Amino acid sequence: MAEAIKLDGTHTALATPMANKDVDYAGLEKLIQTQIEAGIEGVLAVGTTGESPTLSHSEHCEVVRKTVEFAGGQSLVIAGSGSNSTREAERLSREAQDSGADALLLVAPYYNKPTQDGLLQHFSRIAGAVERPIILYSIPGRCGIEIGVDTVARLYESFPHVCAIKEAGGSCERVSRLRQKLGPEYTILSGDDSLTLPFMSVGARGVISVASNVIPTEVKKIVDLANENDFRSANALHERFYPLFTTLFIESNPGPVKAVLQAMGTIASDTVRLPLAPLSESSREPLLAVTRKLGITP
Repeated sequence: MAEAIKLDGTHTALATPMANKDVDYAGLEKLIQTQIEAGIEGVLAVGTTGESPTLSHSEHCEVVRKTVEFAGGQSLVIAGSGSNSTREAERLSREAQDSGADALLLVAPYYNKPTQDGLLQHFSRIAGAVERPIILYSIPGRCGIEIGVDTVARLYESFPHVCAIKEAGGSCERVSRLRQKLGPEYTILSGDDSLTLPFMSVGARGVISVASNVIPTEVKKIVDLANENDFRSANALHERFYPLFTTLFIESNPGPVKAVLQAMGTIASDTVRLPLAPLSESSREPLLAVTRKLGITP
């Protein structure tokens, strides 16, 4: 088994820049460099923010390879390798591991809605095929199912490298239950920027963040302060940037964050792939009004 790595802290769910409908690797490299300069602990390639549902298999694997190359060991690389097909998720996980990813993010199978026993078998099959640390991803709003606390605990007991969860169910009570059940060594990460601080107050140790695409230094500061138990200072930053945390989801992710990244000059285009549509003008103006007020965009 590979040596354990620390998954606490701030990890950016990278947008995947597009140019002429193809992946813009120069833009991806520039985006990753901004994260490294901010001291972000990790970057996540091909998550939902990275438009994994509409990347081809070859693009998916190439984005992971390029992210490993561009990060150059200066931050952890987490690869999204989940699927609602166990065979597909196993194959993507093996390929990400072979490409040098430091950890894997496995979303709950979507649409087919397996039972908890099905989830246990699904994740167990993948965990048995790879050695990299695995972060489970529970997001019932998108998948229609929750990875049960008992299922998480059974996986951790059988496979110690299934050692973290990205929690996007919106419940502090569930974070408390996870912490009580799984003990102090298990890493719980917030899956929602607006809930990072509340989740950390009851046992989470970081975030997989969309907002840190555009304000990596500030998101990292919130997490670092909370991990240092300075919740007063962390809350001051949370309150300042809360309007951004919410407005970045004025339309489906990652349309809004790409629009901000383009306005900042970090990426050349805010192109997204169908069925996502470009950010509407009625949403763009209130979004950019928030970022201008915060000094993020001109």
